[in-house]
Amino acid sequence: MTIFIIEDEQNLAEPIVLNLELEGYTVNHLSSGDAAILQLEKLAKSDLVILDIMLPKVSGIEICKKLREISDVPVLFLSAKGTTSDKIHGLKNGGTDYLSKPFDLEELLLRIEILIKRTTKTSTDENFRIGIQEIDFKRFTLINKETNTETSLTKREIALIQLFIKREGEVVSRDEILDEVWGEDQFPTSRTIDNFILGLRKTFEPDPKHPIYFHSIRGVGYRFTNEVKD
Repeated sequence: MTIFIIEDEQNLAEPIVLNLELEGYTVNHLSSGDAAILQLEKLAKSDLVILDIMLPKVSGIEICKKLREISDVPVLFLSAKGTTSDKIHGLKNGGTDYLSKPFDLEELLLRIEILIKRTTKTSTDENFRIGIQEIDFKRFTLINKETNTETSLTKREIALIQLFIKREGEVVSRDEILDEVWGEDQFPTSRTIDNFILGLRKTFEPDPKHPIYFHSIRGVGYRFTNEVKD
């Protein structure tokens, strides 16, 4: 799961980033509004955006408005302005939730958990079927519906499958896969991704040499389609 934090107060952003990484999230921190605008497409494809309202260059409200033109990613506003009218203003302009500063870190983490669970219910709370294989995201297991046998999946395999489900029918570039699944602080090669895809094909495809679910898009990346459903 990928979270973007746009917050110019370094002493506030650092403990949030640290705690979220300890919870297993991939976290990207930006410290100004104009930096967020430049990475708007990446924000749009993330799982959650934590957005300070009073930012240098471009306000959080303006960023959220532009983000809503291309994505429904949940946005959690952070602001020193805590009146009811301020909260209403933020929510009316595209915010999903609003937390006033100063706040308790534990409350922030709980709100983040709730927002992500609410918006990724299909991929994290419910089993998902690909061909004869059913993925149990809660238990990190794969159930063969013909033989009723179970095998284990790694955390990275689960994250990669979730990314493809979230982007079903879209071409996902290798760079996007690296950012979403491995994170920007790790440096796997494109070959590493290709090997993971080969593994998924061996697991899910009736004929791995002629895939019907995990398609290669030459020079770009991969596209997942789940058209063959029982």
